[in-house]
Amino acid sequence: MRKGFSLITAIIFMVLIASIAALSLSFSGLSTKQTTDLYLREQAELLVQSGTEFALLAISGHDINATNNCLNAINIQYPQIGTGALFDINVTLNYMGRGLPAGCNTLSNTVATADSNITVIIDTIVQTTTANNISTEPIRLHRRTIQKP
Repeated sequence: MRKGFSLITAIIFMVLIASIAALSLSFSGLSTKQTTDLYLREQAELLVQSGTEFALLAISGHDINATNNCLNAINIQYPQIGTGALFDINVTLNYMGRGLPAGCNTLSNTVATADSNITVIIDTIVQTTTANNISTEPIRLHRRTIQKP
């Protein structure tokens, strides 16, 4: 009777140890996935901010008063590697002002104050590309800002 009880206790103990080992192995794999996804999300947040700043720099390099010389969109892929990029950065620019050229994405062309003339609404979207499956879940961030270049 005593040997049978020891055998049952040993089997229960082995099943308990195997369950704990399997649980710790699954947590280890989950932690690696979360670390990778968190790194890519932080990189995408930095790219949203950089895309907005790049759009402001590009606007300042264009003469908006020239005919059809408005900058309406910027499309970038990051990083530029041989097989494909990890992120698509799409920036859309919408203008508000008075006397804007016809080639601009114009939201309002009847701004009354001179201080608000040529104000830009910048929509920046950063998303993972579909070509590279680096992340298990797609990352897509959107930022809208209003700027006076």
